[in-house]
Amino acid sequence: MLESYVTPILMSYVNRYIKNLKPSDLQLSLWGGDVVLSKLELKLDVLEQELKLPFTFLSGHIHELRIHVPWTKLGSEPVVITINTMECILKLKDGIQDDHESCGSNSTNRSTTENMKSSVKPRRIQQAAPTDPDLPPGYVQSLIRRVVNNVNIVINNLILKYVEDDIVLSVNITSAECYTVGELWDRAFMDISATDLVLRKVINFSDCTVCLDKRNASGKIEFYQDPLLYKCSFRTRLHFTYDNLNSKMPSVIKIHTLVESLKLSITDQQLPMFIRIMQLGIALYYGEIGNFKDGETEDPTCHNKDMLGNITGAEDETRIDTQYPAQYKGQELYAQQDDEQPQGWVSWAWSFVPAIVSYDDSEEDFLGNDPTSTMHQQKAQTLKDPIVSIGFYCTKATVTFKLTEMQAESSYYSPQKVKSKEVLCWEQEGTTVEALMMGEPFFDCQIGFVGCRAMCLKGIMGVKDFEENMNRSETEACFFICGENLSMKGLTYLTNSLFDYRSPENNGTRAEFILDAVHHKETYTEIAGMQRFGAFYMDYLYTMENISGKGSANQQDFSSGKNEDTGIVQEKSTKSLVIGPLDFRLDSSAVHRILKMIVCALEHEYEPYSGLKPDIKDENETTVNPEEVASLEEYIPTRHTSITLLKCTCTIFMAEFNLLGHLLPVILGEKNSSNFMNATNFQSLRPLPSIQILVDKINLEHSVPMYAEQLVNVVSSLTQPSDNLLHYCYAHCYLKIFGFQAGLTSLDCRGSYCLPVPIIPSFSTALYVKLLKLPTCWTKRSQIAITEGIFELPNLTIQATRAQTLLLQAIYQSWSHTGNVHSLSVNEALMNEVFQTIGVKSKNPLPTLEGSIQNVELKYCSTSLVKCASGTMGSIKICAKAPGDSGKEKLIPLLQGPSDTKDLHSSKWLNESRKPESLLAPDLIAFTVQVPQYMDYCHNSGAVLLCSVQGLAVNIDPVLYTWLIYQPQKRTSRHMQQQPVVAVPLMPISRRKEDEMSVGSAPLAKQQSYQASEYASSPIKTKTVTESRPLSVPVKAMLNISEGCSSPEERMKEFIGIVWNAVKSLTLQLEVQSCCVFIPNDSLPSPSTIVSGDIPGTVRSWYHGQTNMPGMLVLCLPQVKIISAGHKYMEPLQEIPFVIPRPILEEGNAFPWTISLHHFSMYTLFGKQVTLCLVEPMGCTSTLAVTSQKLLSTGPDTRHSFVVCLHVDLESLQIKCSNPQVQLFYELTEIMNKVWNKIQRRGNPSPSSAYPETVAGPVPGSPVRSSVGTAPPDTSTCSPSADVGTTTEGDSVQAGDDSPFSDSVTLEQTTSNIGGSSGRVSLWMQWVLPKITIKLFAPDPENKGTELCMVSELEDLSASIDVQDVYTKVKCKIESFNIDHYRSRQQQNF
Repeated sequence: MLESYVTPILMSYVNRYIKNLKPSDLQLSLWGGDVVLSKLELKLDVLEQELKLPFTFLSGHIHELRIHVPWTKLGSEPVVITINTMECILKLKDGIQDDHESCGSNSTNRSTTENMKSSVKPRRIQQAAPTDPDLPPGYVQSLIRRVVNNVNIVINNLILKYVEDDIVLSVNITSAECYTVGELWDRAFMDISATDLVLRKVINFSDCTVCLDKRNASGKIEFYQDPLLYKCSFRTRLHFTYDNLNSKMPSVIKIHTLVESLKLSITDQQLPMFIRIMQLGIALYYGEIGNFKDGETEDPTCHNKDMLGNITGAEDETRIDTQYPAQYKGQELYAQQDDEQPQGWVSWAWSFVPAIVSYDDSEEDFLGNDPTSTMHQQKAQTLKDPIVSIGFYCTKATVTFKLTEMQAESSYYSPQKVKSKEVLCWEQEGTTVEALMMGEPFFDCQIGFVGCRAMCLKGIMGVKDFEENMNRSETEACFFICGENLSMKGLTYLTNSLFDYRSPENNGTRAEFILDAVHHKETYTEIAGMQRFGAFYMDYLYTMENISGKGSANQQDFSSGKNEDTGIVQEKSTKSLVIGPLDFRLDSSAVHRILKMIVCALEHEYEPYSGLKPDIKDENETTVNPEEVASLEEYIPTRHTSITLLKCTCTIFMAEFNLLGHLLPVILGEKNSSNFMNATNFQSLRPLPSIQILVDKINLEHSVPMYAEQLVNVVSSLTQPSDNLLHYCYAHCYLKIFGFQAGLTSLDCRGSYCLPVPIIPSFSTALYVKLLKLPTCWTKRSQIAITEGIFELPNLTIQATRAQTLLLQAIYQSWSHTGNVHSLSVNEALMNEVFQTIGVKSKNPLPTLEGSIQNVELKYCSTSLVKCASGTMGSIKICAKAPGDSGKEKLIPLLQGPSDTKDLHSSKWLNESRKPESLLAPDLIAFTVQVPQYMDYCHNSGAVLLCSVQGLAVNIDPVLYTWLIYQPQKRTSRHMQQQPVVAVPLMPISRRKEDEMSVGSAPLAKQQSYQASEYASSPIKTKTVTESRPLSVPVKAMLNISEGCSSPEERMKEFIGIVWNAVKSLTLQLEVQSCCVFIPNDSLPSPSTIVSGDIPGTVRSWYHGQTNMPGMLVLCLPQVKIISAGHKYMEPLQEIPFVIPRPILEEGNAFPWTISLHHFSMYTLFGKQVTLCLVEPMGCTSTLAVTSQKLLSTGPDTRHSFVVCLHVDLESLQIKCSNPQVQLFYELTEIMNKVWNKIQRRGNPSPSSAYPETVAGPVPGSPVRSSVGTAPPDTSTCSPSADVGTTTEGDSVQAGDDSPFSDSVTLEQTTSNIGGSSGRVSLWMQWVLPKITIKLFAPDPENKGTELCMVSELEDLSASIDVQDVYTKVKCKIESFNIDHYRSRQQQNF
């Protein structure tokens, strides 16, 4: 009797999935109680249809299927279905085109699926037996329910394989068993009762192994890699809650999986394949692979599911998983019962819910209920979606990265073996992945873990830094730590899971779920997430609200297409990620391992998935209906991401070994990764200096429209889109950094750090960027910004002594000088100077320089026509802190801007009252620059540069020289009695040029002879043992450079060509206020009364107050104004992009420039309030004209010929000089000369170490050229222009007359006559000076108290220089010249 009910149910399932079965045979043996079926073929098309996967089955076999039905004890013993050895092979479905061809058209595809469904159902109804009158239907129903609820499924040896390109991913599960359990999760025969509407099941997976191998062209795997995961067991608990006895669908479903220990291993060859599989996951999530969109063609409701699938947690999980592979694998493993797809695929998982938990279709059919009730029930069921909670929990996960090498076997026939060596390990504790969903409208995914760390293992690239015999501690090996210890934290990661004994399900109560966005955000805050986890927490929330007033389940309303449904359905996706306190240590071992992983990841040649999707833009989309626009105005769905890093510490150590020369070229895309081997006995350097960076908080927020393509197509076709719509067409990104600070510290032998020495005190900054989505759609709108950026920096301070900068430089050089395995050593005196012992006073503390800039704001904007930037910098201050006399620090201001330098050109200001610098002072620098995107495209205008610079006050105090010339004493290198590294080559190194290592290939004896010398241990000399072999890399590089150089003249012409291209159509407006330089011959500390070190104020207070004021030279540089032709003055700070009133339309129209200089003067100050003038204030106006002509040239590069014409009108010049001034001049020159010589002496032995502070001349060997930089300011007038004359070689035009006006005419006429083969520069310069007066004062040696004065005057001086290829001509004309001699009597005038 019962058989007639139970058999068809079992039969229909078996028959549905298995080919070529005779139902009659099956029925007979089933009635006997046991069925054994061997070698079965699966119906692959039905599986594909039901699973709705984007994969095709290449094959599917079941070796043996057993069904055991205990007919006599059907009410108390479970039906057992056992599958022994099931193997399926999958591959990705072919491209979209094939898909459409196979199904003809969308409509046919839909009809075929419907036929398929209808063909399945009638068959089951035919098999159904008529209802037996002896058995009451209620009893049958409850019995069938008991049977179905207690079915046990056992699968032994499940093998799933996925193949693509050269990748073979195989999953092997030795056994999986699913059975029903009681309240304490023990095996039991259970049923739903009216009092307890709950059903619990357990699935145990034992020995799961995942392999990832590479196959060759013929499909064979040549050698097997280590398995990704080996014999891992995990258990899953399922918990179903029903609303009442008759509900077909549970109202709450919980599926939670726990893995105690997950050990993953990835080799360098598996890494690219692993990344490829992760990319596949992402591509499927985003629907970049077309087949997943089948839903759209099948049925409207499905369309929404797929849309949801693409939107949901998918991308976030995978994004995180790229950082934390353990989780990713965890999820993948958990999902393996569903064909190893990650869990984030909501829509797909959703289609499974009825299949897993209900049997309504078949049961309704068999029981022959009347159709009306069925319809009613189904409707009720659709209206209430169950709540599904899926969780994956892992107590401890480790991922080990291994490098492989081939090993040839002794026998010829035996295959090659791969030997792998671990180099890196990631450990993670207390991992949780939880997803909660209710139908389409609500999906939430949370991921977190309690703690993680990354460690270095064994050796890398031949450097055996962590081999067992090295006795390195675990703390040294560990380079990344985040979060807390599981033992300290407790089992918070299991909170409210089915494995938590405190959870409501384990205490017989119903769980409460938060299913609305507002409440969810209030509950799951970042703080709550970090309290539960500690290292990492991610919350991804997707909600879809139907605001049309109908129930959210009526999905037909929003299925006809994406543009319409955005009006009715409000979708929102937010994800927030929080990363807890982390400590990241970048030493040589860690950096080389991380970069090696990146190199391995880049060594693959796979086609990108997204390339499969053709970019078709429909022509007919331009018509936009107003309702659509109105609904867009109302609501546009967005994805919002927020990432927060809390308390981040990053320590960058000095490189102990540096082989980056082999890794960086590969990462930068020059594929020359040679298989390089060298073995070095590594010796760690202690104390090891390092830079430590601390950041309180980093916050990154990113928002982007959910359906960018549709949105942009609509908005870009509007003639005048509103600001709101435009706002949503951009991706917006905000980055905020709080409390960033950096300092120097060092690691000693005990593994502890010394107290950090601050270099950059704490500061905060912010950056905002927006990028236009799909810029190709906007090509017709030239005014719409493609990118925009704003950068703000309220203040930044840097402070350092010279010793600290030398140490920073040594750390930088240890990383930048690649290609040399050398043990660096740092001078001990330098280390002692930087890291002073606490409580010990140093004898002569070094001065500290401190520079700060404030209120920096920069804006950038680019449109399809122009790129523009504008910005301001509020102020800049540099001062020195030097040890004072009574142990106090004295503060010496060195540079200050903006400073009011308007009146400083004459010495009157010293006796007038000086206003303090106001807080409302204008910004020091304000500029706006705009450049056309394409240089030849000047349709709107050429480039524009507007800039204004306020006054600067500079004090070149002797403390600056003390700072510059500090040099640590030479002592033994700071190694703890350790020898320099000696390299022993493991195998002969092929003498390939890229591989030449300075150490690796030298004979052993030669190296040992160098051991004791400090040569090998200095951080700068990288040519340790270069003599015995061909040139090492740095030397070769230097030779290449010198070969490529042309003559200085040619280089000059090239440079002029580049400059010309930049300025030929540049509208220029430049204003620079006067810069006043004070050069004292003794230190000038700021008195404490002056607020924040105003330099002129300091000078003035010394001038008045102190009798012993040091002598001081004051050099007041002129105010400069440059304006290009035809330009009217504008505010330097403009809203960008902007249009100038008179754009330059043809190149060269920017000239002539008008350059005016005012208020240049020099004077000297002495004690007792003595002021002596040296150069009276003067200025000049000049005109610079440049014209250019392209020359006819046969070569590929067309040269220009230039005509440069400069006319200078000087104001009259008055120079006075006396004995004390000459003496002061001599003192200052001598000080500077000494300093320069010291710096030169220190710089010469090692040309490789470029000291940032040196004013390096072009050739260090030639003192004449280099000393120009520090020569005292020349008092002769013509020197600036004469310099110009000497450096610009080239040709010029002869001028007929001296007046500036006739010149320009001559210039125009003569340009056309110039020709020639090479680019030419002709130069014509003219100066006009009305009067020069030079007065020399001296005390009369014979009569005390009298003074002599000699006055020489020149009037109407004009000079011109004319330089041409053929000749150079200099003209000079002086109207009158006279010399007078005066003597002053006591107390009287001359």
